[in-house]
Amino acid sequence: MTAPILELSGVVKDYRALRPLRIAALSVQPGARVALVGLDQVAAEVFTNLVTGAILPETGDIRVFGRPTSAIADSDDWLATVDRFGIVSERAVLLDQLSVVQNLAMPFTLEIEPPPKEVKRQASVLAHEVGLPESIWEQPIAALPPASRIRLRLGRSLALDPHVLILEHASAGLSAEEGAALGADIR
Repeated sequence: MTAPILELSGVVKDYRALRPLRIAALSVQPGARVALVGLDQVAAEVFTNLVTGAILPETGDIRVFGRPTSAIADSDDWLATVDRFGIVSERAVLLDQLSVVQNLAMPFTLEIEPPPKEVKRQASVLAHEVGLPESIWEQPIAALPPASRIRLRLGRSLALDPHVLILEHASAGLSAEEGAALGADIR
C-alpha cells in the first residue's frame, strides 16, 4: 500500500467561528476522491490553508506528501509545497480585462499580451479540457457567468499538473444543473 498524500490527526483550528474546525482523522491515498461536506465557506478556506501549510493547527498533526506541515521552514519551502496543489477557489484571482486564454496562460508565463504561440496552445488545451467553449476564449472574462468563471479557475488550478486538487466550495453560486455538470466533468 502506498503512503497517504494527506494525513490529519487530532487537528483543531480555532478560526473565531461558533466552534473550531475539528478533524479527528483523515487519510487520503494517491488517486482517491474525497468529499468533505458540512463545511461553510470560511471553514473550507481554513481547511485549505491547513493542508497547504499556510497556517498551523492549535493541536494535532498534518502531513502532506509524507512531511509535517509544521516542518515547512520558510517561504521558499512553503511555495514548493503549495505548488503541488491545484486549488479551485473564489480566492483565485482572475483578471477581468484579460481573455480566457490570457488568464489560462498566466500559470505558464507573465508574457500574455499576446501569449507566445506554445503557451497559447497550452491555454487553449486547458480551456477545452475544462469545458469552456471556443467562442469565448478571446473575450475579456469580466462578463463570464459564474459557471464559466469556476471552469476558468479549474483550468488554472490544473495548469501545472498538481499532485492534489482541492475544490473549495467550487459549486457555490451555481444552479443545481451547473453544479452537477461541473461535478461530472471533474470526475
